[in-house]
Amino acid sequence: MSVTQAVLLAVVAAVLGGVVTVALGKMAQRRAHGADEADLTMIDVLDRVVREAPIGIAVVDKFHDVILFNPRAEELGLVRHRLIEDRAWAAATRVLETRKPVELDLCTKPSLGREPVAVRCTVRPLLDRDPRFVVLYAFDDSEHVRMEATRRDFVANISHELKTPVGAMALLAEALLESVDDPDTVRHFGERVQHEANRLGNMVTELIALSKLQGAEKLPDLEVVDVDTVVAEALDRTRLTAENASITISTDRPSGYEVCGDRTLLVTALTNLIENAIAYSPSGSPVTISRSLRDGKVAIAVTDRGIGIAKEDQERVFERFFRVDKARSRATGGTGLGLAIVKHVAANHHGEITLWSKPGTGSTFTLLIPVHVGEGEDDETDLHAEKAVGS
Repeated sequence: MSVTQAVLLAVVAAVLGGVVTVALGKMAQRRAHGADEADLTMIDVLDRVVREAPIGIAVVDKFHDVILFNPRAEELGLVRHRLIEDRAWAAATRVLETRKPVELDLCTKPSLGREPVAVRCTVRPLLDRDPRFVVLYAFDDSEHVRMEATRRDFVANISHELKTPVGAMALLAEALLESVDDPDTVRHFGERVQHEANRLGNMVTELIALSKLQGAEKLPDLEVVDVDTVVAEALDRTRLTAENASITISTDRPSGYEVCGDRTLLVTALTNLIENAIAYSPSGSPVTISRSLRDGKVAIAVTDRGIGIAKEDQERVFERFFRVDKARSRATGGTGLGLAIVKHVAANHHGEITLWSKPGTGSTFTLLIPVHVGEGEDDETDLHAEKAVGS
């Protein structure tokens, strides 16, 4: 057996706890007696295991030569141009000298897309009886790091957002106590306390809703929902807000489309889109709602003629607590959770939410939910033709 074959066997045994060594040994015995005519050789199996392993694997010797590595080791930056990464080699040197395992982080600079940004590496002797080789295992911890960063951001954001109305209510309560002899002042500060309390209550309600949508609780059983009913209920919920802002909301004709989902959640999502359009539109401007069918999905589009959203902000508007215009949002009592809820409602209905926007022109948010096809409507074309005839 060559050095490379021995290294392969040792690596696989180390990864799988020696079980493969025994199994391959038995397979070799069977092949030697002619009992097994399989095409794969033992080296083929070893090579496949190492090459397709989900972790990076590399073996180096005391001369800094990379004896063996797999594609994942290159993807994670453990090996570059057939050379071991400098920090990994320093750790390997320590292991060669001390014969004791070493752990290290191979964190890279922030990257675009889904490239690994956090890599954990374990370095240990390959064989106790052979001091020449060291094996390095690299694990991609990027998703864990991203989730931890998201959790920290969420805790920081929610702490700040909850502290703001609570602090305001404390100051307003103090002002109330100092104005007990002035009914007009008491009424003014009382209304302000009520406004902040409502804002705090809305935020807690939306946080609970968001928690449910993200998997803390199972969604209710889905049912066939009439899209026109969803639009009508959302309009009813936002009518007073639109009137107070002097916003005119117009809609297209009823479509008759149906989707499979949770009516309450869909109404909440559409209500959030309409309220968002109202909040970021100048007084007297229109907001329109339209229904259409796109590639097997019902598209409910909410269009405003407001301030629009800069391109660099468009991917972030669905993040929790992100606000394009913080001053305007706080003035209107926004929680910064509305669009995040819309995103998760869409995802839980196997749909999506899209955005088109241009600063100074306006924005269009489109909620896309798979259409429910009833009996006798075999495909999207038949359904669309039937609606067109009915209109």
